[in-house]
Amino acid sequence: MGARGNKDTTLYVVCYDIPDDRRRNKVHAILSGFGAWTQYSVFECYLTRQEVVMLRARLAKAMHERQDTIRLYALCDACRERVEVLGCGERPREPQAYIC
Repeated sequence: MGARGNKDTTLYVVCYDIPDDRRRNKVHAILSGFGAWTQYSVFECYLTRQEVVMLRARLAKAMHERQDTIRLYALCDACRERVEVLGCGERPREPQAYIC
């Protein structure tokens, strides 16, 4: 089952490369409302289709299309179960709740 007991959520790994500190901080703040910050420029987010649309719209407003890169990788349930973490990190787990 997906986050908050919803079968319709998908795990997204969101990575970003943004050279400008102000825009990078803005993107980080947006993503903090949708998922867990797992590494420097990486978030893991359990999202519904509606939340993905909302996230894309907010990120599009915060980024500079010619200078910044943001990648969203959707992981199916089978792929999510095969995630490996080496070292001290934790496997992706469904969040309690995030404020979008």
